[in-house]
Amino acid sequence: MLKSISEIFNLQHPIIQGGMVWTSGWKLASAVSNAGGLGVIGAGSMTPELLDEHIAKLKKVCSKPYAVNLPLLYSKIEDQIAVLEKHQVPIVISSAGSPSKYTARFKDLGMKVIHVVSSSKFAQKAEAAGVDAVVAEGFEAGGHNGREETTTLVLVPKVVDAVDIPVIAAGGISDGRGMAAMFALGAQGVQLGTRFALTHEASSSALYKQLGLEAEEGATALTLKELAPVRLLKNTPFFEEIQQAYQNQATPDQLRQLLGKGRSKKGIFEGNLQEGELEIGQVCGNIDSVLSAKEVVEEMVLEFEAVMKYFKGI
Repeated sequence: MLKSISEIFNLQHPIIQGGMVWTSGWKLASAVSNAGGLGVIGAGSMTPELLDEHIAKLKKVCSKPYAVNLPLLYSKIEDQIAVLEKHQVPIVISSAGSPSKYTARFKDLGMKVIHVVSSSKFAQKAEAAGVDAVVAEGFEAGGHNGREETTTLVLVPKVVDAVDIPVIAAGGISDGRGMAAMFALGAQGVQLGTRFALTHEASSSALYKQLGLEAEEGATALTLKELAPVRLLKNTPFFEEIQQAYQNQATPDQLRQLLGKGRSKKGIFEGNLQEGELEIGQVCGNIDSVLSAKEVVEEMVLEFEAVMKYFKGI
């Protein structure tokens, strides 16, 4: 019989926080884990030294399971892995690369492994590589996204049918109703990015959080597909620059030059709207308050249980 997400990763609630750049530091990760979910430190925006610092700080205030999100294409991945080994990190969530290269190594180090996928084909490859579970992340999600533009509602059941390991749904989920919907599709857990990015413990800037709350449906767009598809908040100076570049029929090299380096740090972490990009999911249109991570988890669980109880009574 297939083990549940909660059993495999020793969680009170099958709610996983996304490992977002410039947002998912030790404060957010420890708050989510202490609330019974799975907190995640996002290593994508950290040097090995900074990652070491964040893990050490988390371990001082949290004795529950936590994870580190590790993009596999990171240039200093060997140094990152050394940090994970040093701290005996219990769970690694890999993304942005082939899981076949590192999964066996993570397992040899005693880590549980989750891999993020955007298609059933990639999910099968992750299963063959030996991962414990996959995150099926749909087109609605913020930040970097799959090129296929498959929505979560379509992706999750396809992945569930394609693999024999647990599936965690991601993209467009912010509350217990969304969680119940994903369970109806066969998922055993959910991953939330934007909802946790708009919490008190998230290291995203106050301006980023404010604009996220003010966003309505249709406020985001997936762009820069020629480089690496990324979902951004529209109506910001940098997004308008991108739109103008497309109108001028910019080449991929010109788009790459426009993007430059450090755009996500400037936008998300520093709140610099002139030069920065604001990566955020479509679900920001459903969020109207900044809560604590604990409040997000508790409200989500209560709503999920109420929805499930309602359908059992029909």
